[in-house]
Amino acid sequence: MKSKVENYLILFGVAGVIIGLDQWTKWLVRANIDFGSQWLPDWLGWLSPYARFVNWHNSGAAFGMFQNGNLVFTTLAFIVIGAIIYYYPQVEADDWTLRLAMGLQLAGAAGNLIDRLMFGKVTDFISVGTFPVFNIADSSITIGVFVLLLGVWLKERQEKKSVGSEQSSVNSDQPKVNSEQS
Repeated sequence: MKSKVENYLILFGVAGVIIGLDQWTKWLVRANIDFGSQWLPDWLGWLSPYARFVNWHNSGAAFGMFQNGNLVFTTLAFIVIGAIIYYYPQVEADDWTLRLAMGLQLAGAAGNLIDRLMFGKVTDFISVGTFPVFNIADSSITIGVFVLLLGVWLKERQEKKSVGSEQSSVNSDQPKVNSEQS
């Protein structure tokens, strides 16, 4: 029982910090930047063509895709959050990449879900070049996917190494045939 609670503390700890940061930054944007306006500190004015903070709304998925799908994405967020909470304890304790990825994805789904439930839309505010405007929750989901892919890659490398070392130990256990004796 104790290990299950500890497992969830890690999951909710990672997610809680990111959700808190996400909601705080969205609140700052809503409180200080008029909708549709942009802001950048004067000392970073040289970045203006490339990066800026804006106050924008999104009723679709991450990065502004599939607009006007608020109900679908609200439902999907509940499903994703439920699945992560259900499957998290089944993840091996040493699989830190999957655990971290699940925490990041839980945070992203919950951060945007809070906006959908409270405001009927998601607040986006990070604008970089011509890339769609996004927020901390969107970034958390994306980073979670990259961490998941990294974990899969690392696990495959580890399995290949262990298969290779098993084969070499099997080969070293076999008697060597001296070709001169044949």
